[in-house]
Amino acid sequence: MSASGGTKAIVAALAANLAIAVAKFVAFVFSGSSSMLAESVHSLADSGNQGLLLLGGKRAKRAATPEHPFGYGRERYIYAFLVSIVLFSVGGMFAIYEGYEKIKHPHPIEAWYWPVGVLVFAIIAESFSFRTAIQESNLTRGDRSWTEFVRHSKAPELPVVLLEDLGALVGLFLALGGVGLALGTGDGVWDGIGTLCIGILLIAIAIVLALETKSLLLGESAGIEDVEKIKAAVVDGKTVTRIIHMRTLHLGPEELLVAAKIAVEHDENATEVAHAINAAESRIREAVPIARVIYLEPDIYNEAAAAKGANPGKTPGAPDPTESGH
Repeated sequence: MSASGGTKAIVAALAANLAIAVAKFVAFVFSGSSSMLAESVHSLADSGNQGLLLLGGKRAKRAATPEHPFGYGRERYIYAFLVSIVLFSVGGMFAIYEGYEKIKHPHPIEAWYWPVGVLVFAIIAESFSFRTAIQESNLTRGDRSWTEFVRHSKAPELPVVLLEDLGALVGLFLALGGVGLALGTGDGVWDGIGTLCIGILLIAIAIVLALETKSLLLGESAGIEDVEKIKAAVVDGKTVTRIIHMRTLHLGPEELLVAAKIAVEHDENATEVAHAINAAESRIREAVPIARVIYLEPDIYNEAAAAKGANPGKTPGAPDPTESGH
């Protein structure tokens, strides 16, 4: 994937989760804590998720084929969606089941120092992973809030890692609280309650990830800033006088399709129009480098049609630039 920061954050999360999964499982064996078992499965699922993200990034780099002429950039969205399914089924549902069983059949925690020690270690390791994800996200986040970054980012890896790491940290504190209460009260039910809370948390995060990646899979347009740059780049005021309507679509996080019908002067010959289109494509690529696939269709602007607002091909949801007749 192009964003080296995305890869760095994924690798950091993978290394942390593998180490934490082993430590949590050892703590479960010695203590019998259901919170530790749920957390070890959670970390193992997260490790698999990071592997899926890396695999998706690698497969997305494949060259276009006759069967897939626009390439495989959306594979990154598919694998990010699979992450949400794994997080929901393996992490969330298992934790809820384990929490229910522990509440129904509670038993005291043995060798308390194992789960407490491992949870403290896990919090430190996850904090390092989360810090790396935040640092790498800040390189591309700009002035957007964290909510806007997660909702509108076209590259899925960093939002996925951010939410996973955040969920992991909150889950660890829930596990620590459940274990602490179970030890303090001598009632193993608290361990089960902590496990149940972890499951609910993971399912909530999985649902958010699924909704966001579903939107990317359906196909999102370019961001507002890129759309404005493209519009400004197309019109030269000479041969190309205006954009009649335009569509943009992300073929992948770093690959954008631009299709537009443009108005050209009616007295220009075919050669001049062709040169104007080529120049417009060059300006678009210079303004928005990720605009890899560009289709510009020349047309003659019709004042009468504009006066009637006849522009069925305008960008959905956007104001009709032809309604004023300008």
